Amino acid sequence: MDFYQSLGVTKRINAAACYTALGGSIMPTEVIAAMNDAAKSFISLHELQQKAGEKIAKLTKNEGAFITTGAAAGIVLSVLACRTRGSLIEVQKIINGTAPESEVLMFTGHRIPYDAAIRVAGSNLVTVGDAIQSFEHQLEAGINEKTSAIFYCAGEHLKSAVLSLDKTIKIAKKYSVPVIVDAAAQLPPLSNLWRFTSDSGADLAIFSGGKALRGPQSSGLIVGKKEFIEAVRVNGAPNQGLGRGFKASKEEIAGLLTAIELYVNRDHEAFWQKWSKTVNQWVSALSDNRTCQIYRDDINEAGQPVPRVAIKLPSDSALEVVAKLQKLDPIVEVVHNSRNMVWISPDSLQAGEEDVVIEQIKKVLPTK
Repeated sequence: MDFYQSLGVTKRINAAACYTALGGSIMPTEVIAAMNDAAKSFISLHELQQKAGEKIAKLTKNEGAFITTGAAAGIVLSVLACRTRGSLIEVQKIINGTAPESEVLMFTGHRIPYDAAIRVAGSNLVTVGDAIQSFEHQLEAGINEKTSAIFYCAGEHLKSAVLSLDKTIKIAKKYSVPVIVDAAAQLPPLSNLWRFTSDSGADLAIFSGGKALRGPQSSGLIVGKKEFIEAVRVNGAPNQGLGRGFKASKEEIAGLLTAIELYVNRDHEAFWQKWSKTVNQWVSALSDNRTCQIYRDDINEAGQPVPRVAIKLPSDSALEVVAKLQKLDPIVEVVHNSRNMVWISPDSLQAGEEDVVIEQIKKVLPTK
C-alpha cells in the first residue's frame, strides 16, 4: 500500500493544469534525488541561498535570483524589497509599525485572487484604469510619494485592458518607481525567465517553482536586478524579519535549482509537439459528439502557449460535467468556467493517461 492509499486519499488524472490544489506538478527523479542528497548535510542557509541564486541568475540571464516558498511569498518579499530597498532601518520601521505609508499601483484589469499578498507586505493596493481600458496619464496620476512599486501581471489573457509592460516600465522609470512582474504561471516559453527583467527592464519577476518548472510545489523564484534581489534577501529567511515565515529549506533550494537546470536545457519543441499531437487526437476522438462544440485552443487559462481542447456545452452545465467526472474511477480533473465551457490539457499527464482521459470525458458529455 502506498502513501496516499494508506491515508485513503484518492489519486487523480490531471488534465487541467499545474494547480496548487491538485498538488502542483510531478517532480522529475533528478529533482527528488537532489532533495534527498541535500537532506543529508548541515550547511549555512545564507551561503546556500547566495550560491544557488548566483547559479540560477546565470541560467536565467538575470543579475540575481532568490528562492522562496511559492509565488505568493514572492509577492510579499518583492513588495517588502521595494519598500525598504534593503535598509535594515526601514525593515525595522515596518516591524515597529512606524514606517511611512506604502502604496502599490496595479491596473484594474490585472486584479487577481493573489494580489492580497501585497497587503500582507503592509502596502495598500491602489488600482489604475478600469476593467475596459487604461491610459498613460492615469498611471502617472496614481504615482505619488507613497508609491513603493507598480505590480504588473503578465499573460496574454490579461493584456486587453492595461498598458503594455514596456509603456508601464517607461513611465515607472520616469518617476524612479520599481516594477514587479507577477509571472507565476508564465512558463513556457523559456525566454520569459529573462524577458520581463533583462529584456524589458522590470526590476523583479516572480515565478512558481512547482508549475512548469516541476520543482517542489512549495517553492518560488524571484529574479531581477541585483540591488532588488539583495533587498529581497534582507527581508527573507533565514533573516528574522517579516519574511521569516517564507522559509525555503535546503531541500527545496536544491530541488528548485535542479528543476531550473533541467527546464533550461530540455527540448521545449519536442514537448510542444507531443502536447500538440495529443490535443489533435483528442479533438478527433470527440468529433462525433454533435451536441458539444469541440475545438483546439492554443492558449491556456494562464495565457501560456500550451495547446488544449475546448469543449463548449449546449447549456450552462459545466459544473454538472465536473461533478460526474468526480464520481468516476479514475477521476479526471479539468478546467471549467462554471458555466458552459470545459477544457482538457495534456501538459500534466503521465505516460498512458491520454486514452483514459478521453474515455472518461466521453462518459460525461451530453449527447443530445
